[in-house]
Amino acid sequence: MSINQNTSSPRDAQWREELRKATPVKERTSIPRVKMPELPADYRVTCNEEVNQGLSAEAAVLEARRCMDCPDPQCVTGCPVNINIPGFIKNIERGEFGKAAVVLKETSALPAVCGRVCPQEKQCESRCLYHKMKKDPVAIGYLERFAADYERINGTASADVKPLKSNGIKVAVVGSGPAGLSFAGDMIKRGYEVTVFEALHEIGGVLKYGIPEFRLPNDVVDVEINALAALGVKFVKDCVVGKTISYDDLHEMGFRGVFVASGAGLPRFMGIPGENFVGVMSSNEYLTRINLMGAGRDGYDTPVLKGRNIAVIGGGNTAMDSVRTARRMGAERAMIVYRRSEAEMPARAEEVKHAKEEGVEFMTRHNPVEYLADEKGRVKTMRVQRMQLGEADASGRRSPVPVEGDVVDIPVDLVVVSVGVSPNPLIPNSIKALEVSRRGTIVVDDATLKSSVDDIYAGGDIVRGGATVILAMGDGRHAAASMHEQLMYTNQ
Repeated sequence: MSINQNTSSPRDAQWREELRKATPVKERTSIPRVKMPELPADYRVTCNEEVNQGLSAEAAVLEARRCMDCPDPQCVTGCPVNINIPGFIKNIERGEFGKAAVVLKETSALPAVCGRVCPQEKQCESRCLYHKMKKDPVAIGYLERFAADYERINGTASADVKPLKSNGIKVAVVGSGPAGLSFAGDMIKRGYEVTVFEALHEIGGVLKYGIPEFRLPNDVVDVEINALAALGVKFVKDCVVGKTISYDDLHEMGFRGVFVASGAGLPRFMGIPGENFVGVMSSNEYLTRINLMGAGRDGYDTPVLKGRNIAVIGGGNTAMDSVRTARRMGAERAMIVYRRSEAEMPARAEEVKHAKEEGVEFMTRHNPVEYLADEKGRVKTMRVQRMQLGEADASGRRSPVPVEGDVVDIPVDLVVVSVGVSPNPLIPNSIKALEVSRRGTIVVDDATLKSSVDDIYAGGDIVRGGATVILAMGDGRHAAASMHEQLMYTNQ
């Protein structure tokens, strides 16, 4: 398949012109936005089944009809990987679901993943023309998931998606998360011999260890990974670059370029008294034990602490994943403790909605200041300070400040801290010539994503310090284009 995007469904194609004429604008804009079918809350907290059930074909076609097929589609500019959004949606409208998936895969290596976990409301859907009409935007994420799932369930993967003839150049990818997989997908389509090195025993990175199956089933991730393997991408598990093998080893193995996409798996804590007590843990550890290592599932003996009263500190998607997981692990009282207001939570609105439906309590404008333990050293009390919003900080967000004297004690037997992550220092420490920021992130050129070492590029959380799946994927595509340009230039 050609690496050029937007090739299979141009706007001036006759079928798209006919499709636009077939339904008047007034009729399109009168169609209400589709609702996503969901499992009932009282059932879903008893299991790990996916909450969102996906659209029917009829619902997807109707929602696709809402799309105006704009001549200057702003939704595309809001997508970090520049998916041809109108192109795939119009294919759904005409019932060509397999072709819609082909359009998605022109630019996205993980459409079934992105359709589930991307913050579309802050990206593509935020640019939709319907906002100017004071109407709900087209459900781009739901339609992306529909097309990708249709291909997965019906086995209609396009025979057109094939790697180009090998150019004989080997490139290595460090980490199999979204940045690494996106890079691998673009480079294999350009004819490179791509090997992905993963430190853990399963491929997928944060898609496997960080995101619960009730939001992103592992079999969905595996299908996307298997598609890359079918294109020729090689995967090596249980291999820690910087420890199992070195940067010099990669050179000896014949790799001409290296893309570092090792993520940010080093948890942060708040530095308050009592964080070392038993029962205070990071969201990274909590979710990894449960999602990747099977804690709490039949046939697995991975231990994980459980509790009746659980507090999760933070307001992002990882915090929502943690608190909703806690409910499924049997917590009777599960709380989100967040120092700002709910309106300022970075978590997706849908995740907040689902958490509330599942009985999660939201203790906003509160911040833990200390943990107390019982005689065995197990956390038993969380001391929280009520906060109020003060002056805006440099980012424009109002900074939370304490309300003097307003401190309360809340009984807890498990605390999960989800206040951010830092990059693992292994690779930066093992390659001395690599320039690293004060935060431990790899410094890259914004235009190319090249590091201070000529053949090393980097992207995703190892550069950003913590971001979304789709931004990581965008970095993977960006780095692939830059490395390809350099390798082709030096290969002439």
